Amino acid sequence: MKMKRGWMLPLAGLLVVAVLVLALRPSPLPVSVAEVKLGPFVESVDEEGRTRLRDTYTVSAPIAGYLLRVQPEPGDAVELGQVLFRMEPLPAPALDARSLEQARENLAAARARQESARANLDTVAADARYAEGEYERYRELHERGLVSTADMDRTRSQRDRQRAAERAARHAVEVAGFEIESARAVLDIASGQRPPEDQPELEVRAPVAGLVLRRHRCCEGAVGAGEPVLDVGSLADLEVQVDLLSMAAVRVRSGMPVRLTGFGGAEALEGTVRRVEPAGFTRVSALGVEEQRVPVIVDFDSPAEAWETLGVGYRVEAEFMLWQSDEVLQAPISALFRADDRWQVFVVENGQARRREVEPGRRSGLVVQILSGLEAGERIITHPGDRLADGVRVTAVD
Repeated sequence: MKMKRGWMLPLAGLLVVAVLVLALRPSPLPVSVAEVKLGPFVESVDEEGRTRLRDTYTVSAPIAGYLLRVQPEPGDAVELGQVLFRMEPLPAPALDARSLEQARENLAAARARQESARANLDTVAADARYAEGEYERYRELHERGLVSTADMDRTRSQRDRQRAAERAARHAVEVAGFEIESARAVLDIASGQRPPEDQPELEVRAPVAGLVLRRHRCCEGAVGAGEPVLDVGSLADLEVQVDLLSMAAVRVRSGMPVRLTGFGGAEALEGTVRRVEPAGFTRVSALGVEEQRVPVIVDFDSPAEAWETLGVGYRVEAEFMLWQSDEVLQAPISALFRADDRWQVFVVENGQARRREVEPGRRSGLVVQILSGLEAGERIITHPGDRLADGVRVTAVD
């Protein structure tokens, strides 16, 4: 009995010490964990864009005049060469009695000048016929050696001068006729005697087959030269303009694939970068920060039926595929932290947190490529806090 009692007392003491140690030992630190995976990885840049037309045609009034009512409306289809709108000369101001009488006198004076020009033409024509006859007689005599060459040349010169005078007289008659028409038109328009069917109309036609995008003017009225009336374009030339930050635009190249979403369609659209414009611009963000932006133009690769509901100025979300691979080791970017000027993570091993140095690569959203330091299937701690240290007992929580 004494021997049994002697070894039980030390055993009881050890049990008490073990209980105290377990009671005073800190409990495992709850942490969130994620698994290092091997799978597809896409490095991309996301930005909002707008649809636009590669070529938009603004049809303007070619001259100042009176615009008749514009019939085409936005969305109407137009053919190449179709009449879009018509114009007339501006209405002439009404003439008072004195100006009206002066217009009648101008018409009478023009008719008198025409009669004078015709009479002068008759006289000059007679002289030209006489000079032609003289030239023919002298030519025959010169061939027979009866007149000198000097007389022959003088006769030819006289004939040529009379011909020129006849042409000038005929032109004078034509000019007088134009003056009569001009004076008559002023008088007819001012007095309201000109018939409506004689009013000249200018027809402005469509420069391209497509749709009417916008109507700047719809109603009749005076219009100035160069004033826009309609915007016309073809939706077959639809493209997307995305204004990227300059630091992202330098990584984008022509021919790079683009994924277009956020436009309301059921499926994403595929596109390709056609051009990165060489000139950027400054834009102030919603937070008041100045940003350097670069326009990037994207062409649609998907069939036209997939984006036929899109129009000009529609919003889309563009995802530029900078780099992608099917087998990439990746981990949440929230698990990485800087220590000793190096990237590190905490790996869960046997219920303990073990710090390990890693080498990150490309980033895509909340995921980062792991070049070295981890293996697929390992569990790492995301969002490590200040209480976490190497060797600390941890327990994973959802």
